[in-house]
Amino acid sequence: MLTLIPDVMLAILTTHPIQYQVPLWQALARDRRVPFEVWYLSDHGVRTTHDPEFGRSFAWDLGQDTLQGYPHRFLKINEGWSVRPEEFFGMRLQEPLIPLMQEKGVTALWIQGWQKYAYWQAVHQARRAGVAVWMRGETNDLGPRSALLKRWAKQVRLRWLFKHVDHFFCIGSANRRFYRDYGVPEARLHWAPYFVDNERFAAQAARLRPQRMALRREWGIADDAFVALFCGKFIPKKRPLDLVAAAELLEAKRGAGASGVPLPLDSCHSPQLHLLFVGSGELGGALRASTEVIYDAEAGTICAKPAVWNLESTQRRRVPRASFAGFLNQNEIARAYVAADCLVLPSDHGETWGLVVNEAMASGLPCLVSDAVGCGEDLVAPINPILRFPLGDTAGLAASLCTCAECNRDGELARSATAHIGAFGVRQTVETVVAIASDYAWHRDFA
Repeated sequence: MLTLIPDVMLAILTTHPIQYQVPLWQALARDRRVPFEVWYLSDHGVRTTHDPEFGRSFAWDLGQDTLQGYPHRFLKINEGWSVRPEEFFGMRLQEPLIPLMQEKGVTALWIQGWQKYAYWQAVHQARRAGVAVWMRGETNDLGPRSALLKRWAKQVRLRWLFKHVDHFFCIGSANRRFYRDYGVPEARLHWAPYFVDNERFAAQAARLRPQRMALRREWGIADDAFVALFCGKFIPKKRPLDLVAAAELLEAKRGAGASGVPLPLDSCHSPQLHLLFVGSGELGGALRASTEVIYDAEAGTICAKPAVWNLESTQRRRVPRASFAGFLNQNEIARAYVAADCLVLPSDHGETWGLVVNEAMASGLPCLVSDAVGCGEDLVAPINPILRFPLGDTAGLAASLCTCAECNRDGELARSATAHIGAFGVRQTVETVVAIASDYAWHRDFA
């Protein structure tokens, strides 16, 4: 029987109920060894709000389920933030936390990074109250070095903050290296891999798999096509047009033969490729203009259009076929994972992890990512290094697509993805939290 750890109370401060975080709060509540309460700064995501990057208003369809099964409360913050969720330092506490910490007997405060001013306020108050600070952030060491003065200012701020953090949860290898680069001792770094609700995604995929062909036909996808899925916001940092460019290279190889395409693809048997786009955003028009749209959810019907013409060469160029499924919420997204043959995430360094990769792998889908994506070396490279291609290298992405199509003919990559993602689940982080809390209680007993 699990035993409650005495003299420990954890407060977890985070922006809003996030579908990727809530399973951890619920698991900690079921575990029952560490008393805790989640303190939210906003109800963004529970109620319908406008997301400027998706270009639409929505609420996650998990809805009130994200507030069930664990203790929580909403704090008072500055009015008006809710209409500016994209702001960097927008959230500010409008109430002191020390009285609440004292009332609840808080011994440790967990913050989710440092991108909100409220987190900095909370660290100041926690230190004044003699409360330990824990941190779980996403930043890694994969991004380009910023300008000298900007980097110096950032280092000064973060070194101050990190000096006041007692324990860091490391979501992946690149995240751990980032903390090391800032001088954080190894003893304060703890493995807590980023995860999604693996069981939920696996169960949804298993339930839908018998409908795979029907789902593909609904989106105008041929039975024998190799489907590369892009799932997310159609915004520059995610680089969805790189997938189109890579698909064009493969289409050219299929049409003209390898000799007509100056790429290292001679040994690659180009698959009959079909692109599936799930999401929305500012690049939606460009994506549609550069593909042969077979299905568009915004139009509501299968709507093939004439192929695009290359006006410079006055010769017809082969463009990839594509279907646009629109925005699919959490209880719908498994339809895309089941219909596809691989997920492609070509993002730049702004993709500090890429939880869509966790979702896809938990659904039994192989993944291809750029080497700027935070999860690449932990989730993708161990399965096959070729599935991790250089950022912006569309020929490299084309080669990765060929490799994936060849290697997954018998489902080998899919099985490897399913097996590997099991090491990135909620249980690992729960045990890390319990271990840190137990160590704190032991030292307090013998102080």
